[in-house]
Amino acid sequence: MEKPHYIGVIGAGTCPEATYELARNLGSEIGKRGWTLICGGLGGVMEGAARGCLEAGGLTVGLLPGLTRQSANPFIHVPIPTGLGEGRNLLVVRASDLLVSIAGGYGTLSEIAMALKIKKSVIGLETWKEITGIRHVTDYQEAIKLITQLLGELSLDV
Repeated sequence: MEKPHYIGVIGAGTCPEATYELARNLGSEIGKRGWTLICGGLGGVMEGAARGCLEAGGLTVGLLPGLTRQSANPFIHVPIPTGLGEGRNLLVVRASDLLVSIAGGYGTLSEIAMALKIKKSVIGLETWKEITGIRHVTDYQEAIKLITQLLGELSLDV
């Protein structure tokens, strides 16, 4: 049985409605393809992506900073409390096959840096344009095309 790909979605914990909808649309496409969504499990971009994925029938995993599953947004299937605070960002990066960054602040920047350091692909949507190594796209459809391409390259390396 083929195991699903794990797509990390990282980004702002609070965001404007347009950013939330961008994340939701991306999450929906992730869910439609049977990929598992990995995120930090809280609000903003994480909630938007998880909501879209769940609505499309996909599986969502939230690696939470605190000690309770109840802190997860309502669209997380598998809430995993880590008790690590921002340290859980490393778990999100390591658990994902690749990451998509949408908007975000310094927490998102830390995830981008860790991913790039270990040579994991990072796709950027409206995020940290000045960071070398991020593959910037203009919309979620372009992100999905790039994810598909990168996953194909990963499969060849296995």
